[in-house]
Amino acid sequence: MWRLRRAAVPCEVCQSLVKHSSGIKGSLPLQKLHLVSRSIYHSRHPTLKLQRPQLRTSFQQFSSLTNLPLRKLKLSPIKYGYQPRRNFWPARLAARLLKLRYIVVGSAVGGGYTAKKTFDQWKDMIPDLSDYKWIVPDIVWEIDEYIDFEKIRKSLPNSEDLAKLTPDFDKIVESLSLLKDFFTTGHKLVSEVIGASDLLLLGSPGETAFRATDHGSESDKHYKKVSDKEKIDQLQEELLHTQLKYQRILERLEKENKELRKLVLQKDDKGIHHRKLKKSLIDMYSEVLDVLSDYDASYNTQDHLPRVVVVGDQSAGKTSVLEMIAQARIFPRGSGEMMTRSPVKVTLSEGPHHVALFKDSSREFDLTKEEDLAALRHEIELRMRKNVKEGCTVSPETISLNVKGPGLQRMVLVDLPGVINTVTSGMAPDTKETIFSISKAYMQNPNAIILCIQDGSVDAERSIVTDLVSQMDPHGRRTIFVLTKVDLAEKNVASPSRIQQIIEGKLFPMKALGYFAVVTGKGNSSESIDAIKDYEEEFFQNSKLLKTSMLKAHQVTTRNLSLAVSDCFWKMVRESVEQQADSFKATRFNLETEWKNNYPRLRELDRNELFEKAKNEILDEVISLSQVTPKHWEEILQQSLWERVSTHVIENIYLPAAQTMNSGTFNTTVDIKLKQWTDKQLPNKAVEVAWETLQEEFSRFMTEPKGKEHDDIFDKLKEAVKEESIKRHKWNDFAEDSLRVIQHNALEDRSISDKQQWDAAIYFMEEALQARLKDTENAIENMIGPDWKKRWLYWKNRTQEQSVHNETKNELEKMLKCNEEHPAYLASDEITTVRKNLESRGVEVDPSLIKDTWHQVYRRHFLKTALNHCNLCRRGFYYYQRHFVDSELECNDVVLFWRIQRMLSITANTLRQQLTNTEVRRLEKNVKEVLEDFAEDSEKKVKLLTGKRVQLAEDLKKVREIQEKLDAFIEALHQEK
Repeated sequence: MWRLRRAAVPCEVCQSLVKHSSGIKGSLPLQKLHLVSRSIYHSRHPTLKLQRPQLRTSFQQFSSLTNLPLRKLKLSPIKYGYQPRRNFWPARLAARLLKLRYIVVGSAVGGGYTAKKTFDQWKDMIPDLSDYKWIVPDIVWEIDEYIDFEKIRKSLPNSEDLAKLTPDFDKIVESLSLLKDFFTTGHKLVSEVIGASDLLLLGSPGETAFRATDHGSESDKHYKKVSDKEKIDQLQEELLHTQLKYQRILERLEKENKELRKLVLQKDDKGIHHRKLKKSLIDMYSEVLDVLSDYDASYNTQDHLPRVVVVGDQSAGKTSVLEMIAQARIFPRGSGEMMTRSPVKVTLSEGPHHVALFKDSSREFDLTKEEDLAALRHEIELRMRKNVKEGCTVSPETISLNVKGPGLQRMVLVDLPGVINTVTSGMAPDTKETIFSISKAYMQNPNAIILCIQDGSVDAERSIVTDLVSQMDPHGRRTIFVLTKVDLAEKNVASPSRIQQIIEGKLFPMKALGYFAVVTGKGNSSESIDAIKDYEEEFFQNSKLLKTSMLKAHQVTTRNLSLAVSDCFWKMVRESVEQQADSFKATRFNLETEWKNNYPRLRELDRNELFEKAKNEILDEVISLSQVTPKHWEEILQQSLWERVSTHVIENIYLPAAQTMNSGTFNTTVDIKLKQWTDKQLPNKAVEVAWETLQEEFSRFMTEPKGKEHDDIFDKLKEAVKEESIKRHKWNDFAEDSLRVIQHNALEDRSISDKQQWDAAIYFMEEALQARLKDTENAIENMIGPDWKKRWLYWKNRTQEQSVHNETKNELEKMLKCNEEHPAYLASDEITTVRKNLESRGVEVDPSLIKDTWHQVYRRHFLKTALNHCNLCRRGFYYYQRHFVDSELECNDVVLFWRIQRMLSITANTLRQQLTNTEVRRLEKNVKEVLEDFAEDSEKKVKLLTGKRVQLAEDLKKVREIQEKLDAFIEALHQEK
């Protein structure tokens, strides 16, 4: 009860404040007194405790309520009525100097001044709590109704008045020091009094305004002794250590985050969550860029999507910087030799395993294994050399590579060939211009981020790439400058300020968004990425560039560079991707309109779809070869084979044998010549005829029009497939051996079984002889010129040579009429007789002319005689069956033609079986192989499938594909936000 009553009684200061303050409306108990007053004047009240609710809003740390001095200040107890055992006058003097009124007045005045300043500060710091009235107690908002704070502020004394009222504590301390020196006997008591006064001064509310002790003066003197330069150096050293400390903490946290993400991704990869993983955002964006790289920039639509283009002088360290960003040694390396011969697009994304794979391959290279790294570097080098055409050094064709791994920054980088100043031996003459054109093609994209790499170990004046970058981006709005080999630069450069000028871009005409300095190792290609990171961190930790503030902590290390480039890349992507999508929508509308107006009844088939359609038609036509009837095959083969061998049969076999005098000699000559012909020429001729027949039939099916369904756009492709398939096809070598035996057996047979075969042989013989007779008469006509009828009707005349041939022919015909059984050759005396007879008529002839004319005249005479003999042999089958016994009629020539005819029939049948059973299938297989090869050869398809229709369908398909991928990417981008 005593404690409760005491708590309810306010102190004298508060009672006087409540009575004399005009801002108080009515009489309020102490519990409803202003919070500020309670916190200042009652902080030492033994029972008064301010109950303040805990603010749970985000602005709690900025609220002035949290700065209220709620805890009690513990002061050393001072016993004002202390009576020592001995009456000791120095103690009385000290007590008088430190009377209670000075302490009370000093505390009151100092407390009032501090309260005024604290109130003003709180008033400025308190935020607008109108929206958070439900958090703060109602008493806070009701205080204004009871207390007029403005009048309280005016009633408080100002700083000048307080200063006049405040005692001079410095003099008091000096007096106490003198007393301490003169009165050693009271040393202990005086020290206690001085300690008590110091504690009172330190613990008083006016501490910030009146703290002026001997300790303070000594510290001020100590700091005055320290020079400003040493202070600055000390502060910079502390700042650097603090930055490095937080950098290491950040790296440690990122490493832990990287491991955790790796575990999560591995769980997803193993299918623990049994959900289908969506394609990453950067992979979707990379696919868009791959499609755009194949798109022919027409219809005023350009590829303006962002990429990080890595450019620099040769051997400036471009590849090393990219490898540090990718965290793997993935590129081929060479000592001073140009290794980057074509652009390499590297898509960095996050994944559970550190792997790399090409766009057109399913093989994954494990970047944690040295053998896979070596294989990857070798594969990149092979692809580069494959892209470079003969006679060139570099190629504009891009190699697409995806690199995934835990902790990788998501972005797309394009490593370009290094810019050179001089073309050395072994390079193409246009190498320098080609590299410049490739670099400009990538950098002229207004949204491309240019990562300009400069070698810090060489003179800045030797740089070529900076001029090129300044031309492409004169204002530096999308350029990031990177100084490599800073360790060598700091070691070799005499003036460190020159490095600062390079970093700040003062030595180059180019401007940049940011400037970075990196170290990419000690120049040893076998260094690991982790070793290079440790070396880089150690170098910058001890570097003078950071200690002297030439470089900032955020401007160093490849890790900071990677973060900055990734942030800039995604910022550019978000700003430009929707505009690019709109431009492709407009392009798609234009292309669709053009197609509807030009090809309204045709489907929109691109080059690949057209090729598949043509492929199916070609395979159908090859299959139709197997549906050709056997009769058709045999007729074609027999006719073609006879056309091929008829000249040899008549000229080399029949005519020589027919010149003999009896049948025995005729048959012997025929058998010998047939055997020689079968062993050496006939099987080969038969195979050639069969192969040519197959080609002709295949060509007929491939090229003949199909009516209204025929599409002439496939003609070039079909012709190329036909030629390539025929070129690759080879007839079975074993066919000739088996065919030789069959033909030999067929020619050995002389038995004609019936009259029908006999008549067929005579018919075959007549056709052959008539064809030869017709050819002979045409030859004679050409030799002697037009006859009298043509001369009179068509007004044609003979030449002098033709007149001589005509006179010679007439003379030779007279000789044949005299001797119809004349042999095939003229004797020398007969040639002389003919020549003299012609000379007697005034015609000069040469013996060779007589022989040539005789050959055609006798040939015609012989063929006419043979045809007459065929007519006689029509009734000779009966004598043939009796072996021409007791008969003057001999028809051995009919038997010969029957043997030839039968051999042709059996050969055609054999070749037909081989065609239908073997060769057609082999040809079909060759056609499929050719079509597969053409399908993989994009240049071949472009060459064979051409035209406005094809190009329009190609552009329409690509624009649609790009738009769909862009829309999907934009949707995923919004979802990520």
